[in-house]
Amino acid sequence: MRFLWPELLWLLLALPLLAAAYLYVMTRRKRAVVVYPNLTLARTAMGPAQKLRRHIPPLLCWLALAMALLALARPSATVTLPADTLTLVLAMDVSRSMEAGDVAPTRLSAAQEAARHFVEGLPSSVRLGIVSFAASATVVQPPTEDHQDMIEAIDRFELQTGTATGSGLIVALSTLLPDERANLEALLLNDQFSSFGGIPAPLGKNSEVEAARKREEERPPVEPGSYRNGAIILLTDGRRTTGPDPIGIARMAARRGVRVYTVGFGTPQGGMVGGDGWSYFMQLDEPTLRTIAKLTGGEYFLAGSSGDLSKVYSNLTTRFSLERRDTEISALLAATAAFLLLLACLLSIRWFRR
Repeated sequence: MRFLWPELLWLLLALPLLAAAYLYVMTRRKRAVVVYPNLTLARTAMGPAQKLRRHIPPLLCWLALAMALLALARPSATVTLPADTLTLVLAMDVSRSMEAGDVAPTRLSAAQEAARHFVEGLPSSVRLGIVSFAASATVVQPPTEDHQDMIEAIDRFELQTGTATGSGLIVALSTLLPDERANLEALLLNDQFSSFGGIPAPLGKNSEVEAARKREEERPPVEPGSYRNGAIILLTDGRRTTGPDPIGIARMAARRGVRVYTVGFGTPQGGMVGGDGWSYFMQLDEPTLRTIAKLTGGEYFLAGSSGDLSKVYSNLTTRFSLERRDTEISALLAATAAFLLLLACLLSIRWFRR
């Protein structure tokens, strides 16, 4: 627990003084001689229950004062609360390797089924956008709260050749941050051409690319993971074969405070995958996915089967439904103080008619 006005905590020193004063008054009362008209009344007055009762209202008042003094210092604590409205962007690999049948019926079908369950488990306050990537990246569904639109977008995935993980990540980033789309797309254009042997950008694009690069260099970085209005979930089963370096794109996301949760679908050892007459060796690029998550303040998950992938999505659903954050709890302490004071008054009236 932290306090915004810690200097007011000195007021708590009044509490032991009040307790000492109360004990002093009670001690003086014991010395007084009370004459009772009959023995029955004396026994009632001196019973243990009666002795205990007379101390309860003052104790409640003392606790109420303690709560009120703590509230004055404006305490804050890290608590778990329902998440505010946020936007998630799911970037999913739709390269040909997702057609492999090592996960029944295929990797793509298993990933789609897990993604559907993920969508169904999202709270209504979460907007979800979907990006698919292979040799290039495409926005399949702009961010929306309509779960049916999300599911239909997941069903529209089409397999393609190549794996441009960096392209998928930067398109997801521009989808999450639409105000920066032009700048991010210009940087993506530059990276795309530089990855194909330094072919010059189209006429009129060089100045845009240079301006975007300059703005990116001048951007003041923020703390990784500090952007609380959204995040990116990146799922892939292989390693980059084309497009920009995903580590560089992850640094761009980190400079904007955007968290990227990476999901590796497959095995780090790799193996032969194929179907319908094609086959090749494919290996999950786990180090890159770990680095992306670490740079951006996200987390890496390994899913070796459809069941593992469902568990990953279930974990993420919980994370995005509830969040831990610093919250001032002065109002809670003040309400507790008011309740204790009211309870003390009611008990005093009920037991002692005063």
